[in-house]
Amino acid sequence: MDLCVGCHEDLPYQQQACQRCALPLHGMHDDEESGAALCGNCLNDSPAYDRVISVFTYASPVDHLIQDLKFHHKLHIARLLGDIMASHLAPRVQTRPDLIIPVPLHSARLRERGYNQALELARPIARKLHLPIDYRGCERLRATPAQSDLPAKERPRNVKGVFNITGNFKGRHVAIIDDVMTTGSTVEELATALRKAEARAIDVWVCARASLND
Repeated sequence: MDLCVGCHEDLPYQQQACQRCALPLHGMHDDEESGAALCGNCLNDSPAYDRVISVFTYASPVDHLIQDLKFHHKLHIARLLGDIMASHLAPRVQTRPDLIIPVPLHSARLRERGYNQALELARPIARKLHLPIDYRGCERLRATPAQSDLPAKERPRNVKGVFNITGNFKGRHVAIIDDVMTTGSTVEELATALRKAEARAIDVWVCARASLND
């Protein structure tokens, strides 16, 4: 699956956003120490990760493409979106990570779906950016309800303590890969676990960033 130049240009690429969590907002404030434009949440309470890079906002047609990839076994979409992500990440990544980590699925969900969409997105990114993928060093301990099925206020509790780190990430710079970020609860929980495992720096690379109202 490929797109023509016109279709590429019409995709909902993310524009102005928080430089820490990539929340698409207007009227952001500059952080006095770093000079970065940050949202109110990141100014008040810094997340466990260092930076999020999102290629798209979660809008048509990218939202439909991600849903088809995630729920309708259209794996060819992962190559398309992963290739686009890699092209947009390459010039924006200031310091290359040592490796990339797809957000893991629980084994039961993996058996049910047959693949991990985050890993499928990570494959073309790893290939184009010449980075190793570590999909064994983190595991999901519980088969939690899908975050998208829950109200925003219940999502942090749903993933609390759900990740276990089995690999050695001490002193390493890692990039977490996921398809969609809304409240950020999942990547925050995984980043927290990686911080406890003494990861040195943690980036988050997502295909699309949704607003908190989505």
